[in-house]
Amino acid sequence: MSHYFIAIQLPENLQEFFSGWQDELQKKLTYKQWTHQKDLHITLQFLGEVDDNRIRQLTEALDVIEQVSAFDIEVGGLGVFGNPNKPRVLWAGVTKTNALAQLQKRVESSTITVGFPEEGRAYTPHITLAKKWNGIDSLERDTIENLKEAWDETRFMHVAEVVLYRIHPKQTPKYEVVKRYRLQ
Repeated sequence: MSHYFIAIQLPENLQEFFSGWQDELQKKLTYKQWTHQKDLHITLQFLGEVDDNRIRQLTEALDVIEQVSAFDIEVGGLGVFGNPNKPRVLWAGVTKTNALAQLQKRVESSTITVGFPEEGRAYTPHITLAKKWNGIDSLERDTIENLKEAWDETRFMHVAEVVLYRIHPKQTPKYEVVKRYRLQ
């Protein structure tokens, strides 16, 4: 069985923008996995392993997303999850607007109707640039703060669709579009 998630795909200009960040950051930080440019996205809900029958139910349940109005969000700035000396995830920020929060809630409520569990933690929108710290040494105490100051540029993007993705772990890029949902 394949793994799936629901996300906002970044437009090509922002894929290129953040890929440029990755090129520079790879010279400074040691991660096992750097997200492929075409795989950059904003996750709305990770679903995990799902069988084909349930995916068919899910694609129908998600049709209600198309009633949501399109909106703009601001992306950029750097952050990390995990220990700042050996951060497990390096990400670009996403401003959590009411429109984005409502879209994520609509996605989650749609998935609940077909038996997916409610997410137990607060939604923290972000764009994963790299994960799985691979450095032998810990970072200096100020390294992440200095990087945050240096990479603080932001961009706006228009959110006009949501995508259901299938994950192919051994391929590059890893994510295949299963279905697109156009917002109003």
